[in-house]
Amino acid sequence: ERKTGKISVPEVKSATGKKVAVVGSGPAGLVVAADCRREGHHVTIFEAFHKLGGVLRYGIPEFRLPNDIIDKEIQTLSAMGVEFKTNFVVGKTRKLKDLMEKDGYDAVFIGVGAGLLRFYGKLHKHFQHQDALPIFMGIEGENLVGVFSANEYLTRANLMRAFDKGHADTPIYQSRKVAVLGGGNVAMDSARMAKRLGAENVYVVYRRTEVEMPARKEEVEHAKEEGIEFLFLQNAKRILGSEDGRVNAMECVRFELGEPDASGRRRPIQVPNSEFMLDVDTVIVAIGNGSNPLLTQSTPGINLNKWGNITVDENQKTSMDRVFAGGDIVLGAATVILAMGEGRRAAAAINKMLAEEIERERKQ
Repeated sequence: ERKTGKISVPEVKSATGKKVAVVGSGPAGLVVAADCRREGHHVTIFEAFHKLGGVLRYGIPEFRLPNDIIDKEIQTLSAMGVEFKTNFVVGKTRKLKDLMEKDGYDAVFIGVGAGLLRFYGKLHKHFQHQDALPIFMGIEGENLVGVFSANEYLTRANLMRAFDKGHADTPIYQSRKVAVLGGGNVAMDSARMAKRLGAENVYVVYRRTEVEMPARKEEVEHAKEEGIEFLFLQNAKRILGSEDGRVNAMECVRFELGEPDASGRRRPIQVPNSEFMLDVDTVIVAIGNGSNPLLTQSTPGINLNKWGNITVDENQKTSMDRVFAGGDIVLGAATVILAMGEGRRAAAAINKMLAEEIERERKQ
């Protein structure tokens, strides 16, 4: 349908007079918007960034998910009558309770993800909070110029198009030799992006073996095909810098595998006196993210688990009346398809709740 330009716009039922607010335009939010709009409710998506798409746009490189696919999906929502408000940070621009109590929204879906503040956390003191930053190693040298979280690196390259040097003003670090710490899909994306941005050597440093690596096998194979080098059973001990504070090497240690740990994977055990130096000028840390705290900090009525993720019931309903949630803010860092599944469940619950209200109002 995309190739022929014959994308059919889903049918929208007659207006119900009910309003649904969707906070975040990632995969979960887009699904909720579509499913609620189909039922005739007025839907508004509130997005903190200047472009819609959430992690689809800022986290996944174009070589895996072209932006024109995201654009066409959003165009379809627009054609259905979904309203968009960008540069709108719910929790700061407007508190969540105000959306319902002052703006008249009958239901709210929270799909803010886990990665939004990783980039801004380094730039604004207001966002300094233990859960507002990427998870780093906690080793010497992580504050050197040339050390990035995977989220910042990918956001600069994807959303802010730093790779398009002739047309984008966003700076990107010029790297020759890059070490990516981690073994998940985000680590693969970071490594492959670094290669495309001109790095001569890119190493994925992982403290277990390829068997335990959480990244999809296809992603690992694609990285290998593109010349990414994998350094298994190794990890960073400290990052070294030059006199001007820039990364110029990384001290690593070797590991061997012991008995399985709580995750079921064999526990890496450091080999004594196995330190060695790796010649790098850039280090990308891709070992995970905490939850996005901005909205939850300003909404004390929402219950969270010990990781800072929103807790929901089987219908994605939170502890607050009329407020639902889904995606990475509930699951932690997960996949696009799981987030979409949560969005579908949440939308079904919202539509059911609003349909029952409409029926009660009709009988009165």
